[in-house]
Amino acid sequence: MASYLRPREMEQALRALAAGPRVVLAGGTDYYPARVGRPLDDDILDITAIDALARIEEDEAGWRIPARCTWTALLAARLPPLFDGLKAASREVGGVQVQNTGTICGNLCNASPAADGVPNLLALDAEVELASLAGTRLLPVSEFVLGNRRTARRPDELVAALRVGRPARPARGAFAKLGARRYLVISIAMAGAVFEVEGGRVAAARVAVGACAPVARRLPALEARLVGLRPGDALPATGAEDIAPLSPIDDVRGTAAYRRDAVATLLRRMIEGALT
Repeated sequence: MASYLRPREMEQALRALAAGPRVVLAGGTDYYPARVGRPLDDDILDITAIDALARIEEDEAGWRIPARCTWTALLAARLPPLFDGLKAASREVGGVQVQNTGTICGNLCNASPAADGVPNLLALDAEVELASLAGTRLLPVSEFVLGNRRTARRPDELVAALRVGRPARPARGAFAKLGARRYLVISIAMAGAVFEVEGGRVAAARVAVGACAPVARRLPALEARLVGLRPGDALPATGAEDIAPLSPIDDVRGTAAYRRDAVATLLRRMIEGALT
């Protein structure tokens, strides 16, 4: 018989996971729609009463975005321009009701290739904080998401937070998305980026694309070519080498060829907007 637990302390949650696998429930915006018309017969661990997982924290090393942090809470938080891309994605995730309930960590754990938050987390060089009774380990987002609906989380682990380090230079994030309509739509393609600027030039760039491969991918060739640009400089044309890590498919939202062309346009617009 399925059981439902709603602990108030982290240790209680970790003990429950150590005793056997459970579906971890935070916002439930992915869990419930996937089970419409079906009995809810999973063993559930509801983490919504754990206060330690609710508040964004900042220290000298950077920021910690906990497992219960919603898209709305992220938007309301006082964060530097580094997070502008993730905040822009927050406005695109479903409607206001979903943004009020859905969580950034849940979006990552769902591991959809079209998850709007993941390209931004890659561009932020974010790490996943995984907690268990054995201790805590950190994994880069690029190593955490393994494929469509697959992650590196062990059954006894809880994704407690995302950690974002403080960049060495002033930095700004950016995001661009293409869907069949403006809102309430799954992405055909999207891109997230972070640009670090020093002396009026791009000193470092991190650019990632989602919905064009089984997992979101960084574009290292393009990143390297953006270094040294000044705001207002002519952008290098996006070539085949720049998007080589991508492997788009044909589906109901668009063909692979269309996605490749759309990504080039999205990247140009995003970069131009961030560097003006």
